[in-house]
Amino acid sequence: MTAAVLGIIGGSGIYDLPGLEGARDEAIASPWGEPSAPVRHGRIAGLPIVFLPRHDRGHRLSPSDINYRANIDVLKRAGVTDLVSLSACGSFREELPPGTFVLVDQFVDRTHKRESSFFGRGCVAHVSMAHPVSPRLRIHLAAAADAEGIAVARSMTYKGLGYSVIGMTNMPEAKLAREAEICYASVAMVTDFDCWHPDHDAVTVQDIIKVLNANAEKASALVARLARDFPREHEPCPIGSDRALDTALITAPEARDPELLKKLDAVAGRVLRS
Repeated sequence: MTAAVLGIIGGSGIYDLPGLEGARDEAIASPWGEPSAPVRHGRIAGLPIVFLPRHDRGHRLSPSDINYRANIDVLKRAGVTDLVSLSACGSFREELPPGTFVLVDQFVDRTHKRESSFFGRGCVAHVSMAHPVSPRLRIHLAAAADAEGIAVARSMTYKGLGYSVIGMTNMPEAKLAREAEICYASVAMVTDFDCWHPDHDAVTVQDIIKVLNANAEKASALVARLARDFPREHEPCPIGSDRALDTALITAPEARDPELLKKLDAVAGRVLRS
């Protein structure tokens, strides 16, 4: 069995992780470029935690400036087996007001010009994204939220194509995590009603920051509870996200680009070395 290492990506308003015991920062080099920040190692309730602030401390990076490939690569190099994304979002539903946490089950990618794969010319791979979220990890998150009394909604994206929330950072992050064979789940933390609500159509930055701060406190409690109850041994993913590359590589071994293979040493090392 593999020891579980829980990764946490902090979105807007979450630039640190309170309660992290024995915290130490590590700047991990990535062949994919510069990650958002050094990772922070520590433990919560004895569970190894690796934290990365997506926008850097002080919110230096916009969603389009984030090097998603480098972020996932350094988390993989840090040993992360299970990854929770904490992300601010807008709500499309009256029943999901600011302060609600949504456990996302599906994504619609409307991003542009973001590098969305570790693979390409020289080594092509196609991982399945039919189910982008690890159901086991999502169940653990739901249980932690219930235990902490945090209002949480389960997103049913395909029900009448009525999308629940809108955000700017989960893609291509979720796909890259799948390519890196890291179990991934997203907690979308509602800050506002976006632009559709007649009574909330002029949200200010100050309004959003107020909700962000409140959400950050609840997110810290959620992570602490999740870590306390999380299995110490990594559980195999029921949809195979931790073995996504088993049937994904399509380029013949003799046709693979050696330089690209060097960059894939962490992300795809398990299958490339076998």
